[in-house]
Amino acid sequence: MKGADARVLKLWEAYKHENDHEAKKSLILEYVHLVKYTVGRMAVSLSPRAEISDLTNSGILGLIDAIEKFEIERPIKFETYAAIRIQGAILDHLRSLDWVPRTVRRKARTLEETYQALEHQLGRTPTEAEIAAHMNISLEDLHKLLGDVSETAIISLEDFFVNKDHHEISLKDTIEDQGDGPEDSAVAGDVKRNLAHAITTLPDKEKLVLSLHYFEELTLKEISMIMELSEARISQLHSQAILRLRGKLTHFITVS
Repeated sequence: MKGADARVLKLWEAYKHENDHEAKKSLILEYVHLVKYTVGRMAVSLSPRAEISDLTNSGILGLIDAIEKFEIERPIKFETYAAIRIQGAILDHLRSLDWVPRTVRRKARTLEETYQALEHQLGRTPTEAEIAAHMNISLEDLHKLLGDVSETAIISLEDFFVNKDHHEISLKDTIEDQGDGPEDSAVAGDVKRNLAHAITTLPDKEKLVLSLHYFEELTLKEISMIMELSEARISQLHSQAILRLRGKLTHFITVS
C-alpha cells in the first residue's frame, strides 16, 4: 500500500495477518479524520434536515467496512479507497431516509429530460435562456427551480457513474485525472472518456464550479467568494452542471 508510514504499516499487518482487533481499533482512530472531513464537506451543501451525528455514524461504518475489505498488498493509498466507501455509506444513509421529497425528484427529472432533449435538438449545450424558454418559464423561475433540486444534485455529485459491466467512476476521478492510479484498474475506458468529454462541453462557469469543488475541494461558500457570485448562484450552477451531465450520459448511468 502507498503512503503508510512504518507505524501504520505495522498496524495493518497486525490486523490483516494476525487478526489483531486492537490494531483494527487503532486503524479506525488513525483514519477517523477522513470521516470528519467527508461529513464536513458534504454537510455544507446539505439542508439542516441532515443530522451531522447520523452522517458521521454512517461514515464511520463506511470506514470500518473499508478497513475490513482493504488489501494491503495492493499498490494504492488507503485514503483513496476509504474516501469512496465513506461517501457511499453516507449516501446510502441519505437514500434510506428518502430525504428528498418526491415532488423535488420529479422536478429534477423534468429538468434532466429538458437538458437532454434540447442538447439533442440543438446539437450543443443549451443556454439557461433556451432552457427557460423551452419550459415556458422565466430565467428567474429556472434559477429557483435549480435551487429547489439542489439536494438531488448533491447526491448525484458524489454518486458514481456505472456502466453495464459495473465499472465505477466518480466525477472527481475524471476532473482530477491524475493518469494511471488505483481508480484506473476499476473503471472502463469508455465511461471515463465519455464523462471527460461531457465535462468539457459544459459552460465555463459550470466547469469551474465542478473543478473547484472536486479538484480543489472547496466548499460552495469558498467558491462563491472566488467567483464573486452569491452562494445561491453557485448552488444553481452546481445543480445545473450535474443535471446536464446526467442528461448527456443517460445511457451510461445505472445509479438512481
